[in-house]
Amino acid sequence: MYPNHTPTSRHWDGSPRTAYPRRTLQVAAHSPSRLLRHGQSGLCRRCGHRIDIYPRSDQRPIALHPTELTIQSIPSTCRWHLSSGIAHPHDDGSDWCRIPHAVLCPATVPTCRISPPLDALRRQLAVRTRRLIDADRLTPSTPATDTPPAAPDHPTRPVVNMLLGRYLAGGPLEHIRCVAQTRHRKRCSQPVLDPDSPAGTWRLLPISPARRRLPHPDTLMAVYDLGLLPHTEQRRWRTQRCPAHAVLTSAADLAVTTWRIFDPLRHTAHIHTRLPHPATSRHLQG
Repeated sequence: MYPNHTPTSRHWDGSPRTAYPRRTLQVAAHSPSRLLRHGQSGLCRRCGHRIDIYPRSDQRPIALHPTELTIQSIPSTCRWHLSSGIAHPHDDGSDWCRIPHAVLCPATVPTCRISPPLDALRRQLAVRTRRLIDADRLTPSTPATDTPPAAPDHPTRPVVNMLLGRYLAGGPLEHIRCVAQTRHRKRCSQPVLDPDSPAGTWRLLPISPARRRLPHPDTLMAVYDLGLLPHTEQRRWRTQRCPAHAVLTSAADLAVTTWRIFDPLRHTAHIHTRLPHPATSRHLQG
């Protein structure tokens, strides 16, 4: 005999059962970023704990601890608050604030002074990380393995010229991945570099002729030039989308683009004065 439970409008303790309508995730029209709330969460590759990723005012992403903490235990240099989906590096006058995950991550060195409450929370996260590793549920990654290795004589983070500006890529061009959401609510696995789409050309261009304060402003550097491509193709690269999702504007982003505005003074390590080897870059030539 199998028990037959008849559904009622109340729980087992007599409390009323409330049915909430299901809602789908949407992107607000006034949102500064096009990311869904679901797409801004993830797991740290080094410790396995949850992180919330938000864009800053300069469009650079930052990973924050998912819960708010009281400002009494947080140094002023580590306080962050959210406004319209943008993270700002100071408090907002309330008794609560957010904190960067790098401060609490047990796999990294703290970026600011650690107070006793933060040290206790950091130890708790370290214990959980050790349990995940012992249970084979986490394989910590190192900074060297976060970015796929580049081919020989090929820039690890090339400089790309598009939309009348220069941007520093987050990795090799062939490893730049589309950030759009698929119908299965997962991130698209297709690369931005498509063999059937118009390709750019490697050129030797001046570092920055307009900035004469540089030691050698007219020095030539290797740049992947997309400036001769149609505007729609350059915009596809800037939004970091594959050709299929470039025309599907209704698809939301599930990740932050990895482009950074190129600064010759800050990104000196990524300046290359020679073009990539032809054998490793012939599929990138236009």
